[in-house]
Amino acid sequence: MTIGPTAALNDAAPRWLLSIAVMLTTVMVILDMTIVNVALPHMMGALGTTADQITWVLTAYIVMEAIVIPLSGFLASWLGRRRLMLVSIAGFVTASALCGQADSLTEMVVFRLLQGAFGAAVIPLSQSIMVDSFPGDQRGKAMALWGVGIMLGPILGPTLGGYITQHLDWRWVFYINVPVGVLNFIMISRLVKPQPSRPVRFDGCGALLLAIGIGSLQMLLDRGNQENWWHSNLIVALAGVSLIGLLGFVLRSRSRVDSVLQLRLLKDRNLSLASLMMAVFGMGLFGTIALQPLMLERLFDYPAQTTGLAMAPRGLASALGMFAVSRLINRLGAPRLVLVGLLLAAGGSWLMTGYNLQLSIGWFIWPSLLQGLGMGMIFVPLSTLVYETLPAAATDQGSAIFNLARTVGSAVGISIAATVLTRMTQVNWNVLGGHINPYNPALQQWLAAQHLRLSEAPRLLAHELGRQASMLGFVDAFWFVTVSFAVLAPLLLLFRRKTCVDDAGARS
Repeated sequence: MTIGPTAALNDAAPRWLLSIAVMLTTVMVILDMTIVNVALPHMMGALGTTADQITWVLTAYIVMEAIVIPLSGFLASWLGRRRLMLVSIAGFVTASALCGQADSLTEMVVFRLLQGAFGAAVIPLSQSIMVDSFPGDQRGKAMALWGVGIMLGPILGPTLGGYITQHLDWRWVFYINVPVGVLNFIMISRLVKPQPSRPVRFDGCGALLLAIGIGSLQMLLDRGNQENWWHSNLIVALAGVSLIGLLGFVLRSRSRVDSVLQLRLLKDRNLSLASLMMAVFGMGLFGTIALQPLMLERLFDYPAQTTGLAMAPRGLASALGMFAVSRLINRLGAPRLVLVGLLLAAGGSWLMTGYNLQLSIGWFIWPSLLQGLGMGMIFVPLSTLVYETLPAAATDQGSAIFNLARTVGSAVGISIAATVLTRMTQVNWNVLGGHINPYNPALQQWLAAQHLRLSEAPRLLAHELGRQASMLGFVDAFWFVTVSFAVLAPLLLLFRRKTCVDDAGARS
C-alpha cells in the first residue's frame, strides 16, 4: 500500500500545527545529546564519581540511541507511527524524570539507557511523518521546519544546559523534559492519524547482530580517545565484536525480506549518497560542537553560561539558513543549495583555523554565524534529496538508514576531533618546547617584558607552553572540520533528480 501525502495527518488538523508538534518532540530528544555536557562536573559530586566515570552518562544515551534507530522502521510498521511515537514520548519523559531522581552512577546510566532507547525512534519517525504529510512542492518547507529541531537541539544544548546548571540545579536538565514531553504527547495524540498495526515478519537473529555491531562500534568511538585507542584491550575487543556483528548482519540480511533494516534500499543512489554525506556532515557539525566549549572554558576561562551564549548564534544562523532554503529550494534546487551551504560552512570553519589566545569573544561569534548559516543550508536539502527517488512505501526504512548514518557520523566526528586535539597538542608541545632555550631572542624578549630571567620562570613557561600547544591543537582539529565539509562538494554531481511529480506530490 502506498502512503499518500496526508497519510500521517489527522483530517481535521492543520499541517502547520502538526509541524510544530513534530519539531518540539524532535528538539526535546535531540537536546538531551548535548544539554548534559556542561552539567557533568556538577553531577560528579552528587553521584560520587570520577571525571572518567561520569562520561558514561553521555555514552549510555548515545550507544542505546544508535542501537534502536535501525529498528525504528520495523517498529513503525508493527505498532503504527502514532502509537510508536506516543510510546516513545511517554517512555522518554518517564526516563527523564528518573534521571533527575538518580542518586548513584549506576542508576543514572540505567535511566540514560532507557532515555536513549525510547528517544531513538522519534527522530526517523518524525521525519517520515513530515515527508508523508506534505505534498512534493511543500516538502522543502516541511523539512526546513523539521530540520530546525535537528540542528538547534545539539547547538543550543550547551547554552540551555549552562543556564539551567548555573541558576537552578543540574537535575533540572532532566526535569525540563517532563512538561515539554506532556505537551508533545497531547499534541501528537490529537494531530497524528491512528494507523492500524499489522503483522510484520521479524528477523530476531539479524536484529541481535545489528544491535551488537552498532552498539560496540558506538562505544568504541565514544571511549577510544580516553582509552588510547589500539593500545587498549577494551578498544581492540570492541572493534572485533563490532566487525563480527556488522559483517554477520550484512551477510544474513542483504536479501531477507524480514530484515529489520532493508539494506537493499541502498541501491537507490540518492539514499546512499545522502546518507554518506549526512555522516560526513555530522562529523563536522558535532566535531565543532564538541571542541568549541572545551576551548572557550579551558583556554579563555569562560564560565558555562558565557560559553553557551557564545555558541548560541550558530544555532540562530542555522535557523536562518533553513528559512532561506524553504523559500529557495523549489526555485534553485536542492543540490545548488547544498553546495552554497558547504562553501559557507567550510569558510566559517576555515576562519576558525586562525584562532589564537589574544581573541575577544566577537571572533568566536561571527565565524560561527557563517558556519551555522551554511549548516542550515546543507541539512534541509540533503534530507529532501533522500526521498526524491525512494518509493513512498520505503519512507520509514529510508529514514532509519539516513538517521543511522547521521548518528554514526556524529560519533566518528567527535572521536576524530578529540583524537586530533589530543595528539596534535602533544606534538605541538614537543615542537614549541624545543624553542625554550637561552639562545632564542623571542623568548628573551618575552621574559624581559615580564621582568624575569629564564631560571626564574619555569612554572610560568610550562603553563604558557601548555596553553599555546593546546591552542594549536584546536586549530589542527578545526582544519579537520574544514576539510570534512569541503570534500563533500563533488558528490553533488552524482545525485539523480526526480523526473515527474503527480498532482498529489507523490514521488516518481
